[in-house]
Parts: sequence; structure tokens; C-alpha cells
Amino acid sequence: MTHASTPAPTPEGPRRPGEPALAALGLAAPAGHPTDSSPHSFPDGGTWRTEIPSVEGPEALGAVLKEASRLDVPVHRVSQGSGVWMLSDAEITEMVEASAERDIELCLFTGPRGTWDTGASTRTASGGAGLRARGHDALAGCVEDALRATELGVPSLLVADEGVLWTLHRMRERGLLPDDTTLKVSALVGPVNPASVAVYEHLGADSVNVPSDLTLTHFTEIRRVSRVPLDLYVEAPDDLGGYVRMYEAAELIRRAAPLYLKFGLSKAPGIYPYGGHLRDTALDTARERVRRGRLVLDLLARHRADGGMSPLGSRRPGPLTRFPLTPEYR
Repeated sequence: MTHASTPAPTPEGPRRPGEPALAALGLAAPAGHPTDSSPHSFPDGGTWRTEIPSVEGPEALGAVLKEASRLDVPVHRVSQGSGVWMLSDAEITEMVEASAERDIELCLFTGPRGTWDTGASTRTASGGAGLRARGHDALAGCVEDALRATELGVPSLLVADEGVLWTLHRMRERGLLPDDTTLKVSALVGPVNPASVAVYEHLGADSVNVPSDLTLTHFTEIRRVSRVPLDLYVEAPDDLGGYVRMYEAAELIRRAAPLYLKFGLSKAPGIYPYGGHLRDTALDTARERVRRGRLVLDLLARHRADGGMSPLGSRRPGPLTRFPLTPEYR
């Protein structure tokens, strides 16, 4: 017996996990409401892209690219968590060239962050100021990293402080950074309501990483006020909660588009700040993140929900809303 409120699935349309069997038992889920769907997309018309995070250097990038080819996992973006200052010029150049050869967006983290600074507040139970840049010197370090990275050809910068974001956006508008540099907000900043996501968009964010524990309703609420691309760990590392939301991938795309699906890894040791002493862990986890991506893509295909992916090589966010740069901020 099919639930009266749920239309029978069609061969060409997407289906929900377990839908035919549950419908036969009278346990079908209510039909999704059209107003829940995001009205936005990337400028190329796609609704989702992919990202492999925690790619900490050229060797890890090589492992990701090799595994992505082996498992046929499309990759739009790779991101690094340790920071620009943890890489030599030669290493950055190698990563730029390898990612450009595959037309993959390379995103590197900027500057000193509070978790590795001399302040003790981040080690308190409250977490204190978190990853923010403490004082002028930390802000200056982030700016130095941004200038160095973009001079070496890095197209995308990861930031964890609203002041750093606003500063880099102003630099981009003034031509101090390339005008096509994309600015991505870290998962550890954690905007969790529509107004806070909109503020980061206005400050210059081209991509905002939201916490992985937001509900589906939260995404619908965000999409009513902001069209900035969102980044979401479909599987989050343990220090971000360890959530595994693979079965929700199709619904997350429907609610949150345009969306980067990030293939993280729970139950894995931390590797920031990365060095050679963590080599085996970094390479093993890099390969496993790609495999997790393959699992998500296979699941989307089984649910007939794998359409709508942006063409490979796409990285532009589309038109976004910014705070006006008044004379004092130019």
C-alpha cells in the first residue's frame, strides 16, 4: 500500500533512501515541499561541486589525484588546513601546477591562528577566541600569506577571521590581490543562522563552510536570505563532531544549493600543523577521503540524484551581495 501523500517514484526522478520498500509498508515519508528547495545555483547552472579537504602538501595532493583517477571521483576543489606559512615556495608552486593541470581549485589557509598562538583562551573550556587572528601582527601574517600565495598562483584562500576576510576582500577590490581570487570561510568559524551567513557574504566570502550539524530546515532558512555557495562536510572530522550524513546528500543538495560536498573523515588523527612526522597518516587519510567521496557519489547515483554537478574546472561563485566600500574603506 502506497502512502496517499507520496506520489509513486518515477524511473527518471530522484528517490529517497528505502523509499519503495517503506512505501509498500505504508511508511513512506511525506512529500518534500517545493518551498524547501533552494532557488539558487552556481553560475554554470550546477547545484553541487566536490571538495577534498586536508590536502596538506604536494605529496598528499599527488595521492589524492592518483586515487581520484583510480576511483573516477570528480574533484572541483582541494583545500589545506595547516596554512600557507607551513609550505615552501617550491611546495606551493608544485601544488599550483599539479592542480592547474587537472583544472582543480587549490585553496590554502592563511596566516597565524589563535589555536597555535601564545594566548591561552583557546585552551579553556569555552574555546575563547578560537581560530581568529590575535592582534595586528596576526592580521599582518594573514595578509603576508595571502600576498605570497597569490603571487605564486594560488587562486583561493581560506580564512578563519571576519577581519581577515574583510581586509582581503578590500585588497581584492583595490587590485592588491588578483580580482578573481576566491575567499573561503573556514568550518571552524561556524556561522549557524541566516543572518550570520549573510554577514560573511557581505564581508567578501565567496564560499562559507557551515557546521555539519545544521538541520535541513536551517539550510532552507539560510537560502531565503543568501545565495553564497556553502561548503559542508558530508562526513566531518571528529573535532567538528564526526557526523556522517551520506544518506542525506541528495536532500542537502536540494535544500542548500549551491553546495560543495566535502569528503572528510571521522575517526582519524589530527594532522594540523602538518609535517613529515605525520606523512603516513596524511597520505593514508587523503586516499580514504577520496574513497569516501566515491561512496557518496555512488549513493547519489543509486538514488537517481547525481545530476546537477557543476562541470569540472568550475570555481566562480556567481554574483554575490557585498557591503559597499565607502571612501574610508577603499
